[in-house]
Amino acid sequence: MNANLYALYRSRFPADPHAPFMELDDGSSVAFGDVIARSGRIAALLRALGVGKGDRVAVQVEKSAHTVCLYLACLQIGAIHLPLNTAYTVSEIAYFVGDAEPKAIVCDPASEAALAPIAAQRAGTHLLTLAADGSGSLVAGAREHAPLEEIAQADADDIAAILYTSGTTGRSKGAMLSHGNLASNVQALHEAWGFRPDDVLIHALPLFHTHGLFVALNLMLWNGGRMILMQRFDPERVIGAMSRATILMGVPTFYTRLLQSPRLDRAAAARMRLFVSGSAPLLAETHRAFAQRTGHAILERYGMTETCMNTSNPLDGERRAGTVGPPLPGVEVRVRGKDGEILAPGAIGVLEVRGPNVFKGYWRMPEKTASEFREDGFFITGDLASISDDGYVTIVGRDKDLVITGGYNVYPKEVESALDAMDGVVESAVVGLPHPDLGEAVVAVVSTGGAAPGDAAAYIAALRETLAAYKVPKRVFFVDDLPRNTMGKVQKNMLRERFADAFAPSADA
Repeated sequence: MNANLYALYRSRFPADPHAPFMELDDGSSVAFGDVIARSGRIAALLRALGVGKGDRVAVQVEKSAHTVCLYLACLQIGAIHLPLNTAYTVSEIAYFVGDAEPKAIVCDPASEAALAPIAAQRAGTHLLTLAADGSGSLVAGAREHAPLEEIAQADADDIAAILYTSGTTGRSKGAMLSHGNLASNVQALHEAWGFRPDDVLIHALPLFHTHGLFVALNLMLWNGGRMILMQRFDPERVIGAMSRATILMGVPTFYTRLLQSPRLDRAAAARMRLFVSGSAPLLAETHRAFAQRTGHAILERYGMTETCMNTSNPLDGERRAGTVGPPLPGVEVRVRGKDGEILAPGAIGVLEVRGPNVFKGYWRMPEKTASEFREDGFFITGDLASISDDGYVTIVGRDKDLVITGGYNVYPKEVESALDAMDGVVESAVVGLPHPDLGEAVVAVVSTGGAAPGDAAAYIAALRETLAAYKVPKRVFFVDDLPRNTMGKVQKNMLRERFADAFAPSADA
């Protein structure tokens, strides 16, 4: 049997090639037969350029139907899909290209000139373009080829995708996800969330992130159902689409913004059967407010780049606000203490997971991979959690000061390194502070060593030149010296307490 994820999808597509798969922003639709043909043409083009099994294809493009087809084309020829956040700067892309050594890079036409020198540094790397409207050299070149019908043979352990995740040292790590990892996870979610043939998904998430790509999109491919593909999240458009949809997947920010609209009520959500939230903690207050307004309890789940989804509140049963539910079928979870002991229910420690969904390791980082796994195969997530007597997992914090803002991971070290290199900065500390919309906002505290404070706006503007927008601090505060413990370590907990109300309503009054 061919374990290629695309072969598995194709076996579950509707028999009718005219069955609609994607409804687009302009009101047009793309049928399953169109997806097969478009993906096949792109696959044929990539293969003609010498891209084969195991080669990487780096993708930094806007969300579109062609982005979906490019992903499927990579799977079809056995290439490794490497999606990159559209907010990444040229210097960040240069690192990913140097590390992954892709055979092809697909970018927005507006980025072609900036990325051309990066692509040229490696012989044999092809630079292609793809715009949101389908223009660019990728689609133009694909039209010159007949659709490829062959699907590359793949084993379950063959790598299907690499997703980069930030590291505490500032160096991003490429998490290698296999065809088997992704197939096992989509099957578990399909069962756990009770997908039906007539389900229609509102897809307003990005396609470079685990949530939008490997949860939302993969599920609809597996289900052979229809989705409303929105290029970006717009609360009013989402509410308008609920009358012809059944499922919405989003980050907590989606739900806080939906609640701000007076149009959101029980009537608007009457046809919907499931609202899913993930990628960042959902406030219990948001959970309660949404239930009161719509009559629907948001289903919160927990996953990460390295594992896709691990746990989920039940479809049928108690969806406990503040928890991420029990483990999915086939997934095991446990909590360890600082001394390495397995902790009893209710105790807080570092969460570890094991299952067919857990990734194969970090790209070209064998030592880092080995350090993140226990001898019995459990992956050390770095998240602090507790597990109840009946198996519900509660995430209570994050190890290593990870900041999750709007569903995106930000490791403070990367931002601090950029700040510390600037004039007038003796040292900096970056923390996440509660934010009513983003969940957490990135905030920098800069030590001036007793000198006069600098210009916060200038620091923020300078950071925008080198960092993706979501990594740039929303606020910069100045102090003479950063608080430290007796060992000399900066006490970030004190900074969080001191500036905790930075984004409270009264702070802007």
